[in-house]
Amino acid sequence: MPDPAFISSLVAGGCAGTAVDVSLFPLDTIKTRLQSSQGFWKAGGFSRIYAGIGPAAAGSAPVAALFFCTYDSVKKVAKANGVEDGANLHMFAASLGEITACLIRVPVEIVKQRRQASVGNSSLEIVKSVLRSEGPLGLYRGYLTTVLREIPFSLIQFPLWEYLKTQVRIKNNGSDPSPGESAVCGALAGGFSAAVTTPLDVAKTRIMLAPSHTPQASYGIFKTLKVVGGESGVKGLFAGVLPRTMWISIGGAVFFGVYEKVISIIEK
Repeated sequence: MPDPAFISSLVAGGCAGTAVDVSLFPLDTIKTRLQSSQGFWKAGGFSRIYAGIGPAAAGSAPVAALFFCTYDSVKKVAKANGVEDGANLHMFAASLGEITACLIRVPVEIVKQRRQASVGNSSLEIVKSVLRSEGPLGLYRGYLTTVLREIPFSLIQFPLWEYLKTQVRIKNNGSDPSPGESAVCGALAGGFSAAVTTPLDVAKTRIMLAPSHTPQASYGIFKTLKVVGGESGVKGLFAGVLPRTMWISIGGAVFFGVYEKVISIIEK
C-alpha cells in the first residue's frame, strides 16, 4: 500500500485515537490510580471510573492525528530522498511524531490524570488552579518525562508493528495485511512495549500528580524513579503494569485496526 496522504493520516489517526481512548478509559483510570502516590483506594478505587473522560475524548483525536501526520509525512519525505524504508526510518519518524504529539498530549494528560486521581472536582477547575499556581507552563509539567516515555515506547512498538506486518505480508504471498491482521500485529507490539516501559509511565504519573510547589513537582524522571524504587522497590516501579499492558494491547488492536481500515476506505 502506498504511504497515506496527509489528510488520510489526519482522519485515520483521529478516528483511531478516539476509538481507543473512549472505549478503554476505565483501564487507564485503574492504571493511574495504582500508580498514584496516594494509593489506589485513596485515589478513588473503582468509583467514578469515567472521571476525566471529557478531556481524554477531546484530546485523543488531535493527539493521534498529529502523531500520524508527522509519522507518515516523515516517512514519505525520507523515502522520496532515498532513505531506506526500514526500522531506523520507522524509529526516527515515530520519535518525531511523539515529540510533536506531546505538545497536545501533555496538557490533556495533566487534566485527565488529576481527574482520575480525584485531584479537583472538574476539568475547568484543574486548569484554573494550574494557571493560577504555576502559569501556562504548569500545563506542560512532565513534558520531557512524557517524551522520554513515549519515544522508547515508539522505538519498540512501531518497528515491531512494521516487522510483524512484513511477516504477515510474506505469509500472504505479498498481499497487504487485512485490518484484522494489522490489529493483531498492533496488539502484540503495543502490549510488549507497554510492559517494558511501565517504570517510565509511573514516573510521568507521579510528576504530573504532584501538588504544586512540592519537591516532587520539580523532580526529573530519574529522581522520581529513585524515590519510587526506594519506597516500593520493583513492585512500585511496575505499578499498574497489568492494566497498562491490557489497555495498550487491546488499544493497539483497536488503534491500528481502525487506522488501517479508515485508510483503506479513504484511499479506495
